[in-house]
Amino acid sequence: MTMAAAMREFEGLRVKVDDVVYMPSLDTPPEKPHPFVYFISIHNDSPVPVTIRGRKWVVREDDGEVTVVEGDGVVGQTPVIDPGGHFSYNSYHVVAGGAAVEGAFFGETASGEWVFTRIPEFRLDVPNWA
Repeated sequence: MTMAAAMREFEGLRVKVDDVVYMPSLDTPPEKPHPFVYFISIHNDSPVPVTIRGRKWVVREDDGEVTVVEGDGVVGQTPVIDPGGHFSYNSYHVVAGGAAVEGAFFGETASGEWVFTRIPEFRLDVPNWA
């Protein structure tokens, strides 16, 4: 992903964390036994189409470990979100214990301007019964 140096936060894009679900049935490595599935929607309230080109996640576990996940696209796609439209998907993180998660999506407008929108912080809280 090649981005121009001048990137601005794009007020026309907003991210909604639709749901976060603890999913103990998923396979996990022994050192990170707690899987969470999260459901995200990226909404385009602007008058121009925006193509999502990449993302960056920051996972801050309660034990102090920080994991940064960056990459092109989102769930293997580079969706074009038309004005008034949205793109929804789900993915997952595995953690050792509770964690706070936040980040950003990076996009490109139809005119070639690089923009970003923040992913609001949300929690991965391990249930007491887990």
